[in-house]
Amino acid sequence: MANRNDSRKDRRPKDDIEDQLVTVNRISKVVKGGRRMRFAALVVVGDKKGRVGFGTGKAQEVPEAIRKAVEAGKKNMIKVPTVGSTIPHEVIGHFGSGNVLLKPAEKGSGVAAGGATRIVMDMAGIADITSKSLGSNSPINVVRATIDGLTKLKTREDVLKLRQSAKSLED
Repeated sequence: MANRNDSRKDRRPKDDIEDQLVTVNRISKVVKGGRRMRFAALVVVGDKKGRVGFGTGKAQEVPEAIRKAVEAGKKNMIKVPTVGSTIPHEVIGHFGSGNVLLKPAEKGSGVAAGGATRIVMDMAGIADITSKSLGSNSPINVVRATIDGLTKLKTREDVLKLRQSAKSLED
């Protein structure tokens, strides 16, 4: 007899992209016959090796909304520059009225971040970071602000290239 867990392993995607559910919202639309319920899911996807993305999905059933969100998340993944197990420099991500401050941390200090930001950092594979959510604390705004902050990060090599190109323009 086959083990129950064997079938789960077969269904896993081969690209090692994991997903984690952040939130599910119930949405009701009032129509002539009463209320129509739908669900909106927010999911963060990542490979825990520096690639992360998020997606939202809406459907009449929760599993279908989650599936749509995972598909959307895989389509808009970003590469996060890292220095060891942390980020290269301090940055503030903005989205709407939500702001997220991301600061590099010492090795071994762990992820000091709340809710949605913690999930994004775990999926990106960042092990040491300090963060503070400023402004709006709705999960979608926090996730979008965190992703915005991660897209603003630059490595040392990127900054050197920018300086060299700026210097060559001056000459």
